[in-house]
Amino acid sequence: MAPSLRALVSYASNFLSQLPLFDSNLRNVSPYEPLSGAPRCPIDDGPMSCHNKTAVAGDSCCFVHPGGRILLIQSWDQRVPASGIEEDWTLRGLRPVLCDGTHHDQYCHLAPYYTDIATVLRNYGQDNLLKFMSRYWPAASGPNSLLWETEYNNYATCINTLSPRCYGAAHKPGLEVVDYFTRAAALFRTLDTYRALEKAGIVPDSGRHYALADVQRALERFTGGRVVLKCNGGGADILQEVRYVYFIKGSLQTGQFVPAQDLGREEEAGNCAPLVRYLPKRPKGEL
Repeated sequence: MAPSLRALVSYASNFLSQLPLFDSNLRNVSPYEPLSGAPRCPIDDGPMSCHNKTAVAGDSCCFVHPGGRILLIQSWDQRVPASGIEEDWTLRGLRPVLCDGTHHDQYCHLAPYYTDIATVLRNYGQDNLLKFMSRYWPAASGPNSLLWETEYNNYATCINTLSPRCYGAAHKPGLEVVDYFTRAAALFRTLDTYRALEKAGIVPDSGRHYALADVQRALERFTGGRVVLKCNGGGADILQEVRYVYFIKGSLQTGQFVPAQDLGREEEAGNCAPLVRYLPKRPKGEL
């Protein structure tokens, strides 16, 4: 059995500064060093996304807008993914939403569209990133490649700093793909949802119910920011999804993710009952 994310993470006392480690084959996924040409912005001097006091220049490459809230979405699927284990929360997407928390139009044309994401990443030598994504960013059904293509074309194309003009003369087709998936994977690595809940005494158990407020409190203490929880089931009481909400100082490629202290209208996306179940995953091969 592959080692669990939970077993391999070494926690620092400050949750916000930690960088969890994976096994040595996955450790080379670079968290903050994009390929050459990405905009490098003075994050100490610039405002956070959605916190500007003046109008934003339409061609800004150091300020994420208009989708200045960024959601890192994790899923708790009922089946163990083919390359995962029973403790894995998986990555569903890194998505921008508008500053008031309402959702963007999709397919925004701010960055180019791409197909066959795996080939693009492989052409840039991102085999370790692909291995990481195969385990932690799997499709619930269908091929992973289609999921990655949909996530990129639906949502990354709505992030203005991924525009080719922000790379200048250094732009080559596919650089923005590498930067988007690298940053998504890096942020995910800091968010061990299983461990955060376990530390609060919240573990998968088909016979227990947990207060939604306790689940939310545990995760918000973990990140220092707000989260949105989504559930499925007829009573909306089966924990399924966590949305971690961030702003960015600087560009997506090189900026700093700052946990949001408010949700705006994104709070309306939460649909869970006051008491929720956190069900164990079914073993591989079990229907």
